[in-house]
Amino acid sequence: MAEVTDFVAKVQAAGFQVDYASAKGGTVPLDPRSLKKIYRSQEVDAIYQSNDFQTRALRASLPIANVNPKDYRGIYFTGGHGVLWDFPNNADFEAATRQIYQQGGYVMSVCHGLAGLIFQRDAKGQPLIEGKKVTGFTSAEEVLSGKLFKVPFMTERAAKKAGAHFSQRLPFTSYAVQDGRLITGQNPMSGHKVAQLFLESVGKK
Repeated sequence: MAEVTDFVAKVQAAGFQVDYASAKGGTVPLDPRSLKKIYRSQEVDAIYQSNDFQTRALRASLPIANVNPKDYRGIYFTGGHGVLWDFPNNADFEAATRQIYQQGGYVMSVCHGLAGLIFQRDAKGQPLIEGKKVTGFTSAEEVLSGKLFKVPFMTERAAKKAGAHFSQRLPFTSYAVQDGRLITGQNPMSGHKVAQLFLESVGKK
């Protein structure tokens, strides 16, 4: 949950409007692990408990197919193990991402959200992250989380296979990396750093 709320808190405070989209729209389930105390803070709880978040993010998210990419400065892929099944090879997410990137917008992810970018291709048909500096949930973090044999692929390994320059810090420490208009964060502790890099890039520190 903090992967969403940490990012949202910063960009909303800077004056950006945030919309929430999912593959099919409607209810978005939360990973129960994300509600543990280790991931909570007053800032996280303030966003999570707000009527706006409960309604627009968790109960009535927009279908990504109904979102007009021309209205957005960026797209942010949050994590949670479930997105390893939801994000890859989703034509609607791919179309929105490609449009936003082509029009000069920012493409961002945190943790397993990198799965939304690994299989993306740019306007020329090349892998979006090929040759780019990225980070995401590491293989070591996957082992420590106890999900190694329960996921369809390892985020770190898949990113490297796609030709990305994958970097990381110690497990579960905050870290984000930027390559032009591509900004990625390593783990659930990194959403605020992704937001900060985005805000610095658009001149809203």
